[in-house]
Amino acid sequence: MREIQLKDIVYSRSGDKGDISNIVVIAKEKRYYPLLQKYLTAEKVREFFGEMVKGSVERYEVATLDAMNFVLRNSLGGGATRSLRMDFTGKTMCQALLRLTLEVEENDLELVHN
Repeated sequence: MREIQLKDIVYSRSGDKGDISNIVVIAKEKRYYPLLQKYLTAEKVREFFGEMVKGSVERYEVATLDAMNFVLRNSLGGGATRSLRMDFTGKTMCQALLRLTLEVEENDLELVHN
């Protein structure tokens, strides 16, 4: 196994609606998308944010763009008008997610480097 940081293989954007945050990750290169499909699960994202996310995390694949959209429910402390959090609109959640480290099998990395 080898560790790679998400920031090295994706671009990201995030947004919000009420108490729901969404984070989009887009593979920097087409060859990275299979790694995302295998290793960047909704459970991994949920675990990364821990207690910040009180609800579910869903992953939606957008294969034509080599991207994924993660929807994090009950993740903004009630939303913009009710939250006491510093980032009550979720605009920086994508930047936080870029710090996530994935443990990737060596043979999967070899496929990416070829």
